Amino acid sequence: MAVKTLTIDGRALTAQDGDSLLDVCRDAGIALPTLCHLDGVLDIGACRLCLVEIAGSPKLFPACTTLAAEGMDVQTNTPRLQCFRRLALELLLAERNHVCAVCVANGQCELQSLAAANGVDHVRYEYQTPRWPVDQTHALFGMDHNRCILCTRCVRACWHIEGAGTKNTAGRGARCEIITDLRQPWGDADSCTSCGKCVMSCPTGALFYRGATAGEMVRDHSRLGFIVNAREKKQWNA
Repeated sequence: MAVKTLTIDGRALTAQDGDSLLDVCRDAGIALPTLCHLDGVLDIGACRLCLVEIAGSPKLFPACTTLAAEGMDVQTNTPRLQCFRRLALELLLAERNHVCAVCVANGQCELQSLAAANGVDHVRYEYQTPRWPVDQTHALFGMDHNRCILCTRCVRACWHIEGAGTKNTAGRGARCEIITDLRQPWGDADSCTSCGKCVMSCPTGALFYRGATAGEMVRDHSRLGFIVNAREKKQWNA
């Protein structure tokens, strides 16, 4: 397997064929913010928080979907990138109804944590305050569309890890939403196995365990990575 050499933030690093810039950064201990990335499933570059600059191009590139190449010179934390990340976080907060004080994920929310880490102490854009429903038809789980950031981690966990294909996206733009079984109420979705992997993958309070109160949604995403790793290494085959 060919080894590539590149420079990230002035550090000379190496990468294997197929490694993304996010893979290289994480292996080197370089922190990059992400919301749509989830270990074990395909990256789609939805949140745009891991944008990086590559010398020779005026564009910004999502590190999770950009493959490392020989001779790249990458910057991960310039003033321009910091500005774009704050912009992305503010737009996410303005698009739907994120009221942290009464959220089940308060204190355990990745959006909340990244906003604080990137200095987002106010939002400069008009709040859209849409009227999204809360689906509590499932016996075990609920979905609050008001807190969904459309990272599609739940969709990819459902398809790529559980293999049920219950969740998907529908609509466009501000009317895009997560659906179950062609817009059936979650409780009526025959394909749902009630595994909870989608709830485990959610970075905000959009997916929750029924009965959870504010601040109670503690998630361990490493369990999903463990499942994928064990499957790929055939550790569970007799």
